[in-house]
Amino acid sequence: MKNFILLLTILSFSAVNAQAYKGKDDNKFQVGANFQENGTGINVSYDYGIGENISIGISSTYLLGVNDALTNNPLIDDADFDNRFDIRARFNANLGNVINVDDNFDVYPGLSLGLKNFGGHLGARYFFTEGFGLYTELNVPFAKYKTGTLTAAETLHNQFTINLGASFNL
Repeated sequence: MKNFILLLTILSFSAVNAQAYKGKDDNKFQVGANFQENGTGINVSYDYGIGENISIGISSTYLLGVNDALTNNPLIDDADFDNRFDIRARFNANLGNVINVDDNFDVYPGLSLGLKNFGGHLGARYFFTEGFGLYTELNVPFAKYKTGTLTAAETLHNQFTINLGASFNL
């Protein structure tokens, strides 16, 4: 019983010290899965705190798999690297300390400017320890760079997406 109480005490102190966003000079690295219509892939992002509630960063997604129903479509077969890859500069408003749910929790709406579109995202992080947490992001394009009808391959990064994965303090 003593060992259990000691372990519980240590874990509670490590959770108290965890913080989802620390402000200026905060560094976050995230890696996770990307889910979207007709494809799934991997998403990585890095955010750097430039103020108490502001961070900037970079995010990239590469689609590893494309829906089997579309693989016979010549437009999807032509979805080479440039259609499967996207990279974005991003701006976040980190609101964890504003909504004050928990020091380990952060909500961050933001804007992104990428190779395929100008868009927005809404993300949330929860840190279990000082260095490890989980995140999720919802992404939506506001303005696509190509007007008119997009080919199936061009729609791969021009739609609503969800990212889920691990977040790390650097």
